[in-house]
Amino acid sequence: MSRKIRMGMVGGGRGAFIGGVHRMASAIDGEIELVCGAFSSNAEKSKLSGEDLYLSPERVYGSYEEMILKEKDLPADIRMDFISIVTPNHMHYGPAKMALENGFHVVCDKPLSFNMKEAEDLVKIVKKSGLIFALTHNYTGYPLVKQAKMMVQNGDIGKIRRIVVEYPQGWLSTKLEDSDQKQAAWRTDPKRSGAAGAMGDIGTHAENLAEYISGLKITELCADLHIHIPGRLLDDDGSILLRFENGARGLLFASQISAGEENALKIRLYGDKAGLEWSQMEPNSLIVKWLDQPMQILRTGGAGLYPVAAAHTRIPAGHPEGYLEAFGNIYRNFAKCVQARLFGSSVDPIYNDFPTVEDGLRGMKFIETVVASSASNQKWMKLG
Repeated sequence: MSRKIRMGMVGGGRGAFIGGVHRMASAIDGEIELVCGAFSSNAEKSKLSGEDLYLSPERVYGSYEEMILKEKDLPADIRMDFISIVTPNHMHYGPAKMALENGFHVVCDKPLSFNMKEAEDLVKIVKKSGLIFALTHNYTGYPLVKQAKMMVQNGDIGKIRRIVVEYPQGWLSTKLEDSDQKQAAWRTDPKRSGAAGAMGDIGTHAENLAEYISGLKITELCADLHIHIPGRLLDDDGSILLRFENGARGLLFASQISAGEENALKIRLYGDKAGLEWSQMEPNSLIVKWLDQPMQILRTGGAGLYPVAAAHTRIPAGHPEGYLEAFGNIYRNFAKCVQARLFGSSVDPIYNDFPTVEDGLRGMKFIETVVASSASNQKWMKLG
């Protein structure tokens, strides 16, 4: 027996960006159904957002606390199975903690929490609950990112020597937060975003991607963060030297004032046999630069890919497949694991692959260490 799993959403109401992305991504494979939500801290706005989504009024709540407690009291064949948290960073911890303590699985947007204390607490709560927790570092969901990971894991490109990952955007090249732009306002506010700006928002994606593909943890870093826009309160640009656990060296660059850039996440990994290059702006191609043979371009849906890459491809080669599908892969894999838990079945290891609360803790350690390193005269700091 199996069925769709039922989702409740926290945040993502009218005027929000990422909530719509989560709803589209969760619906792609038909494994998940949105049944309820607390879409805003404003009860009236939450109600209106529920109407937009054609939800039953009695399943639209004025707060996440109300949603979790009332859903818990519903019959098992009706109530939600998990919550999806799509709020600004300072509102991740409360809903996640309460959901886990009341028996609900969790999907949470990144970064994991507002600070390290909250992150460490959530790791303990997840372990104690035994529930499933997914963090939406969505770039790990791309088929060719998974192909790159397998090529590294199987030694195809040899021992990793250098990793270069960059994430430039240009949308905060002016003081956009002084307008009515909601996304700019909370991302540049230390009371809602946390200790870092660009590095917390997109630098953590770059960090996660580097560790995911390489299978290596960052052990030390040397950071230089900067605020280019006068009056801005959090970093909008930064560069970091990296050291990895196998002795590899690296460079991470994240910026939101790189004028003209859109969403230009790119990673290059160099082994002693070959190099790999993948770009989010051209996600259906993985470039393999061999030491002793011509360059090779692998394509999504093409021949010669590892099974895990093929399993995360939805449409035939030559059809654009991108951001929403990668996001959907996170939700699809999470859903399969929750269904297995609910119905006592097993999960193909290919699908037991999505960022977890432990990845979120790594991201928060990264943010904390980067901020401390940039503020210090000490050249290198250990990433705990």
